[in-house]
Amino acid sequence: MSLDRRHLLGSALTLSALQLFPGMSRAQARKLVFATFTGSWEEAHRDVLVPAFKKTSGNDMLLDAMLSVDQIAKVTAARANPPIDVMLHDPGPALTAIAQDLVEPFPTAGSKHYKDLIPEAQDGLGPSMFFQVVGLTYNPEKIKTPPTSWADLFKPEYKGRVGITNLNSTLGTGFLVELARMNGGSEANVEPGFKAIERLKPSLAAVAANPGALAALYQQGQIDISPGNFNAIQILKARGVPVEFVAPKEGAIAFKTSIHIVKNSPNKALAAQLIDVALSPEVQGRLMQAPYLVVPTNAKVKMEGEIAKVLAKDTAELKKKFVFQDWKKINENRAAWIDRFNKEIKL
Repeated sequence: MSLDRRHLLGSALTLSALQLFPGMSRAQARKLVFATFTGSWEEAHRDVLVPAFKKTSGNDMLLDAMLSVDQIAKVTAARANPPIDVMLHDPGPALTAIAQDLVEPFPTAGSKHYKDLIPEAQDGLGPSMFFQVVGLTYNPEKIKTPPTSWADLFKPEYKGRVGITNLNSTLGTGFLVELARMNGGSEANVEPGFKAIERLKPSLAAVAANPGALAALYQQGQIDISPGNFNAIQILKARGVPVEFVAPKEGAIAFKTSIHIVKNSPNKALAAQLIDVALSPEVQGRLMQAPYLVVPTNAKVKMEGEIAKVLAKDTAELKKKFVFQDWKKINENRAAWIDRFNKEIKL
């Protein structure tokens, strides 16, 4: 392709993006910043989403990996000139970001792929680009009998071998809620969950800061069993780390992860373009493949391989098989739970 042709194509793509937000000018634009999650998510987005965005838009972008709560804090601290253009959130933080007026509506009418999302993934304030599934993860070289229940984490033979994350992560909060539900509580009453974690303390080898740090503990041989994200474990397996995933008999936890344009971003047009690329069947289909194994939300992407084998053959089966928690109720008290956990659960 000639230089002139490349220049014309890049100009056309930029013009198309600007049309999504008529008030946007070229002078306002800067390199796009996408706040993804840590660990396997950052790796997957760097390998797949970044080059796909470059190919589609002709623009580079930056990834800034952090937990949702840190994304919200960073944007809140600089509302007028946010350092992030696109945020990625699990259900609880997404509700918080919307309630705090930190996001812009996604221009659904100008999107190529929004209409192809399953109904549950369609939200004008932030469509969902994938599902996450949380179950039990373990080292099969150290634990010969696969666990079958969250209750197995409390077995005396696992003393000093269990890992969990703190409640700043959706993984940690979701696990607390499931412990509460197993012991007579609910999203509105997690006291039984805190009592269960207190009983679990003698078995804990580590409390990780986030799911990425938890996964690294398997690589370092510091833990042998934990709650864990399905896709994070698959990337570890691809690296040769001995680790497996199993859905507990109580039901694995499933939740949607949504992607949002940050309010007052100087890069709204490119942010909208990035989101549309993330929703495309090409990107979602590639992320569904090994080693990423991310559960898609675009109905044009057929679940296959390890996802179909271990999790569900389609989203209808996933919604039937897995536990979906009430994050609106969880959010009412989550900040207090995080403070309490940080004070009480120390190793």
